[in-house]
Amino acid sequence: MSGSDTAWMLMSSALVLLMTPALGFFYGGLVRGKNALNTLMMSVSALGVVGLVWALLGYSLAFAPGSGLLGGLGFLGLRGVGLEAQGTIPHVLFMGYQGTFAIITAALISGAIVERMRFGPYLAFITLWSLVVYAPFAHMVWGGGWLAKLGALDFAGGTVVHVNAGAAAFVAAWMLGPRKDYARQAILPHNVPFVVLGAGLLWFGWFGFNAGSALGANASAALAFVNTMFAPTATLVVWTLLDLRRTGRVTAVGAATAIVVGLFAVTPAAGLVSPMSAILLGGVAAIPSYFGLLLRARTRLDDSLDVVAAHGLGGTVGSLLTGVFAQKAWSGAADGALFGNPRQLGIQLVATLAAVAWSAALTFVLLKLIGAIVPLRASLRDEGLGLDISQHGEEAYARDEGAILILPHAKPVAVGAAALEAAPEGGRA
Repeated sequence: MSGSDTAWMLMSSALVLLMTPALGFFYGGLVRGKNALNTLMMSVSALGVVGLVWALLGYSLAFAPGSGLLGGLGFLGLRGVGLEAQGTIPHVLFMGYQGTFAIITAALISGAIVERMRFGPYLAFITLWSLVVYAPFAHMVWGGGWLAKLGALDFAGGTVVHVNAGAAAFVAAWMLGPRKDYARQAILPHNVPFVVLGAGLLWFGWFGFNAGSALGANASAALAFVNTMFAPTATLVVWTLLDLRRTGRVTAVGAATAIVVGLFAVTPAAGLVSPMSAILLGGVAAIPSYFGLLLRARTRLDDSLDVVAAHGLGGTVGSLLTGVFAQKAWSGAADGALFGNPRQLGIQLVATLAAVAWSAALTFVLLKLIGAIVPLRASLRDEGLGLDISQHGEEAYARDEGAILILPHAKPVAVGAAALEAAPEGGRA
C-alpha cells in the first residue's frame, strides 16, 4: 500500500462527503422559504439511510464478485472488508469512498420532487433505490459487470451517477405530478446566495469526486483535477453568452447552474481526455442543458429544480463526448472517435441508454410499490403550509408577524402578532 495514495483518498472521501450538504444548500436556496429545511433534510438524511445500507449490503451488490448484472454477497455486512490492500489503499477506505458516491447520487433525485413529497416515503424510496438501482448499475460499470466488459468508459460517474439520477428524477417528477402552484404563480428561489454557496462547495468537493476516482495520488488524479477545474469555466462562459443573447442579463442562479452542469459533464471524462478537450466538452455541454431548461418550463413536467436538464442532459452529453474525446495518450485507457476509434462512441451510447432504461423502469416500480402502502404526496393543506412545518415541525426562518405553535397531538396552528398582543400576560409563555 502507498501512504501518499491513502492520504489522498482520505481527503477525497471527506471532500465528496461534503458535497451532500453542499447539494442541500444548492437545492435549498432554489425552493421557497417554507420548504428550505425539508429540502436540506432530503440531502442530509441520505447521509444516514443510504450510508448505512451501503455498508450493510450495497457495497457487496456493487463490488463483490458476481454476475454481469449484480455483485454477490461476499462483502455482506463488510465481511472480508478490512485493512488489506485494494490497489494501493486499504480495502475499507475504498468501500467508504464509494459509499460517498452512493449517498450523493440518491440525494440528487430529490431536486425533482421537492415541495410535495412526504418525507417518510422519500426515505424509503432512496434507501431502496440505492440498493435496487444504484448498486447493481455501479457493478455493471465499475464492478466488472457487462458494461465494463463491453469497454464503457466512465471515469467518475457520468452514467452511474448523473444519467442514473436524471432518469430517476424524470420518472419521479412525472409520477408525483406538479406542485399545486405550478404554472399558476411564480415559484421563485428564496435565497440565491445559498444557491451560489452550494455551487461553490460542490465545485470544491468535486475535486475529490473526480480526481479521487484515480484511487491514488498519481498522474491520472492530476489530469482529472485540472479538467475538473477548467471544464466548468467553459460552461460558465458559454452559459453567460447565451443568457446575454437571450435576455441581456446574467443571473446568479444561471451562473451557479452553469457551474454544476460543467461538473456533471466532465465527470465521466475527467481522467480520460486532455485539458483542451475538457474545455471544449464543458462549453458544448452548456447548450443542451440551457435549452433543456427553457423547454421543460413550457411543459407540465414539474421537475422542480431541473435535475433532468442539468444532471440528466449534462451527464448524457459528458458520457457521449467521452467516446469522442477520450485519448489513450492521456489516459492509457482507450481512444475516442476523434482519435481513430469510432466504436467507442457506440459503446458510450449503449451505456447511456442502459442507464436510462434501468433507472427509469426500476424507479417506476419502486414508487408504485411504496405508493401502494403509503401516500407519496403531501396533502394540499400541508403543501400550502410548507413541508418544513408539516414534515419536521420547525422553520428555516423565524416569522416576524407571528409564530408557529406545535403542540403534542395537535395540528400546527399559526398565531398572529395581534392575537399574541391581546392574550393575557400569563398566556404569552
